[in-house]
Amino acid sequence: MGVLQLFVPDRCLSSFADVTPSFLQENGIAALACDIDNTLVTYDDAVPTEAVLHWLETLVSAGISVGFLSNNHLQRVERFCQDLPVKLFAAPDAKKPSCKALYRFLQDAHVTPKQTAVLGDHIFTDVLMAKRLGCRAFLVPPIQDRTDWFHRLKRRGERPFLRRYCRQMRRSGLLAPSDNPFCNIKQDDNQM
Repeated sequence: MGVLQLFVPDRCLSSFADVTPSFLQENGIAALACDIDNTLVTYDDAVPTEAVLHWLETLVSAGISVGFLSNNHLQRVERFCQDLPVKLFAAPDAKKPSCKALYRFLQDAHVTPKQTAVLGDHIFTDVLMAKRLGCRAFLVPPIQDRTDWFHRLKRRGERPFLRRYCRQMRRSGLLAPSDNPFCNIKQDDNQM
């Protein structure tokens, strides 16, 4: 794998809800490590929404190991996880793209990197971490993206890798041009 491929997701999806047990099983995935903020809920949502709770319940009941890897602080991650019906692996302050927290999740779930996927909304943290360890990387658009200069610059830096992903998918015949929100990237600064 070339260095640039470390930044190219394996799949770009519209939402976390697209990651179903059957989708994971068809792809040989037994464990899913999830980012929290802007992947599952907004930064303002302290606890999982009903949709997220239902989705997590569906995954866990299908035998998928689920964990949370967040660069956010301990209190944020604990608050998010405290009302979950089952105890799931959680790693606050994960320091993504460091692989240490992901490696601990793999050990906890008793799975290999090939059996694991990471779900997140950032290429330079979530996707890079997954690819560095040999896991699959699933990218979703941010639920409510921040508009400060830092996040806008970071999203702009992601564009070449998203275009590369779209070209690869089109070449393989797996993606029609309008099938994916990431493949309709505009060149102006106000777009992702």
